[in-house]
Amino acid sequence: MSASGNFWSVFADAYPEFMLARFVAGAGAGMVVTTGAVVLADITTPERRGRIISIYQGSFIFAVGIGPLPGGLLAELYGLSAPFWFCGGASIIASIVALFAVKETRHLARAKESKDGVRPSFAAQIRLLSQNTGFVLVSGIALINALTRTGGLFNIIPIIGSFKLGLSVAEIGFGMALGSILGLAATYPSGMIADRWGRKTVIVPVTLMTGASFLLFLVADDLTTFAGAYVLWGVASSIGGSAPAAYAADSAPPGMNASAMSMFRMLGDIGYVIGPIALGFIVDVQGPDTALILCTVLLVLIAAAFAKFAPETYRAV
Repeated sequence: MSASGNFWSVFADAYPEFMLARFVAGAGAGMVVTTGAVVLADITTPERRGRIISIYQGSFIFAVGIGPLPGGLLAELYGLSAPFWFCGGASIIASIVALFAVKETRHLARAKESKDGVRPSFAAQIRLLSQNTGFVLVSGIALINALTRTGGLFNIIPIIGSFKLGLSVAEIGFGMALGSILGLAATYPSGMIADRWGRKTVIVPVTLMTGASFLLFLVADDLTTFAGAYVLWGVASSIGGSAPAAYAADSAPPGMNASAMSMFRMLGDIGYVIGPIALGFIVDVQGPDTALILCTVLLVLIAAAFAKFAPETYRAV
């Protein structure tokens, strides 16, 4: 599906058709990311879940951050259709690898079901998860992180770098790439910390760090400070993407990994959609500084709520 959406984007000759093609590509990508999270929840135990999911989530967030760099180079060298051809081809390769190299894990989830072997309906599973305070709050963290990422980092920050600081496209891309690379390096150690000292030990500080990165963008007055803000955001968001996913998997009742991880991912993806629209509107009405302050406030509030009300799901010591 993702490959077909990207190939369709190449041949779309009207904006509505192009948007439909992007919807198809995005739907396929969303299914892949969600299914991958379910597979990891099936094959991991709480003792090592933070480390395993940190590799998966860290790689995903790194790719999101670094992707504009090769995409821009392909478009500049070979035309605007080149990134879509590349993404479509990469999707086909990934599907072949998944088909022949990734084993089915459904039987592992069924083995963890309750002793009576009766699985609640999907609606009952969602209702049960919605009554879990920790799961609801960690899903809120995923939503706010996604909202501030797409609405703040990908839309507002480049505008500030270009118009306020006078940075070139290459300089802005350098800052984003640097943050993504350092963030990737920090993901596995953060997973080890989450496995040893608990998920909340990681989730609360890095959510506050993400909020602080937006304040640093707000006061940045040169390339060094601007790049430093990208580094802070990259490290915090990469770490903050893995521990919440591990927490969500911990919160899933036996046999409900698919429902838990799909609901967790869905709420995060809602943030991806509403972030650019909501924060873009605020930029038009109140300016980019107000939007960045709002990003910080939302992250601090959800971190405080999680710290106070969410129970710890696993701690080795």
